[in-house]
Amino acid sequence: MTYCVGVLVQGGLVMIADTRTNAGLDNISTYRKLHLFVKPGEHVMTLASAGNLSVTQAVVSLLQEGTEHPDTGELETIHDAPTMFRAAQLVGRAIRRVRAIDGPGLEEADLRFDVAFLFGGQIKNGPMRLYMIYSAGNFIECSQDAPFLQIGEHKYGKPILDRAVSHGTDLYDALKIALISMDSTIRSNLSVGLPIDIAVVRRDQLATELVHRIEVGEPYFHDLRERWSTALRAAHMAIPTPPYGRSQGAVRPARNGF
Repeated sequence: MTYCVGVLVQGGLVMIADTRTNAGLDNISTYRKLHLFVKPGEHVMTLASAGNLSVTQAVVSLLQEGTEHPDTGELETIHDAPTMFRAAQLVGRAIRRVRAIDGPGLEEADLRFDVAFLFGGQIKNGPMRLYMIYSAGNFIECSQDAPFLQIGEHKYGKPILDRAVSHGTDLYDALKIALISMDSTIRSNLSVGLPIDIAVVRRDQLATELVHRIEVGEPYFHDLRERWSTALRAAHMAIPTPPYGRSQGAVRPARNGF
């Protein structure tokens, strides 16, 4: 399992991915799941992956080495895509190509072809976009009404993003909120863990503004975790105690054995 989140706000794009992979409790490793495809001044694209590691690595390799264009038969790499939409289609074609090659073998081994990707960025003269690409190669696009997408173990971080992120959120506030969602996921699921890779891309800059790996024990992330825990405790203490089951200070008798 993994957790990756992409947030697309007015100022730009935030992408975060953990690095933990496991094949059982005694076989835990660290692999990069956040990949960058950058030609400064021309395009900047980020790809975060979840699912079977061998499949996701094969997809990334095909994107770099090229897949056949269905009309021309020529090899097309991710760097050749003229628009983000066409680039997302290329990711979908790479997924289907890997499925055609490796799918039968995975089925024989009783393994699922299980992958998902977040793909976002900007190509010169085009808009910044963010997509979620499924194992079938189809995809959906992030919108201003729902300015984030998640893959992997998403349920623990989603409530935080739902409440705190909008299209108008400041770019680095979006990064902070996404890191809080990652911390909540790490606390609740052992299959997600540090280090964390992050990338920040400012709109229309066509280059990465920030690429960083958060290692275990990094002071800022430790402080963020402690401050968030303290804020949650203070918030629930400040909310009045529920009045249910009380009548003028007396405890009502139990009914039906409760």
